Amino acid sequence: MKTTTKFLAGAVAAIALFFSTGVNAQTKLGIGLNVGAPTSDASDVYSLAVGVDARLQFDVSKQISIPVTTGYTTFLGKNDVVGSYDVPNFGFIPVKAGVKVFFNESGSGLYGLAELGAAFGVTNGSGTSFIYSPALGYSWSNGLDLGLKYEGLSRNSTTLGQVALRVAYGFNL
Repeated sequence: MKTTTKFLAGAVAAIALFFSTGVNAQTKLGIGLNVGAPTSDASDVYSLAVGVDARLQFDVSKQISIPVTTGYTTFLGKNDVVGSYDVPNFGFIPVKAGVKVFFNESGSGLYGLAELGAAFGVTNGSGTSFIYSPALGYSWSNGLDLGLKYEGLSRNSTTLGQVALRVAYGFNL
């Protein structure tokens, strides 16, 4: 639990520092649904990844934002993988922060996103993993956001990944 506390304290301190620098940032909240296909070894034991997320986005300028994302994702285990053994689902809560860059000066349209953080496993004995997530997406000025991301979880030399489609709606706070 010490690692969790340190990570969350660091994230809160970074956000507080960001606002204390006097940057007049606009804040947005996005709510999204993610559906993904497990990659590599994960595809042997998991059939699908589904999740929901909430993303706070602090706009530094029209083209650069600092997103902080959390939610819940579960990898759905396949049945009868080894004889009559069913693979249990694997669920986790991601806590990520990163940088979002719009390729258009308007602050909407095509963007690139990179996030890093921690994934807190909720499945018995799963622990905490390092999580990373590069993405490309398109954001419309009406709040609709469509993105394609890779999300990888790494722990003890083991990686679990997915390629996911994110459909979200964002609004100003």
